[in-house]
Amino acid sequence: MLLSTHPNLQACDDFYEALIATHQGLETAQSHALNARLVLLLANHIGHQGTLLHALELARGSAGLAPACADPAERGAVTPVAPVHAAA
Repeated sequence: MLLSTHPNLQACDDFYEALIATHQGLETAQSHALNARLVLLLANHIGHQGTLLHALELARGSAGLAPACADPAERGAVTPVAPVHAAA
C-alpha cells in the first residue's frame, strides 16, 4: 500500500494553524522533539512499512510532490516552513 497523495485533509489551513500554535513558546530542541513524537505517533497509526517508506521518500522530496493540500498548479518541490519559536 502506497501513501495517498490525493487531497484528503479537510481544513488544511486550520490544521496548519493548529500545528504552528502547538510549537509556540517552545525552544528549538523542544520543537524538534515535538515533531519527532508527532511523526512516530502518526507512523504508528499508519503501521504499514511500505507506506511509511513511501512517505519518507515523498517528504525528502525525491518524488517531487508537494503536500496533498497544495493547489495542483503549485505542486512541485516541497518547501518546509520552520515554526516560529516565539514566547507564549
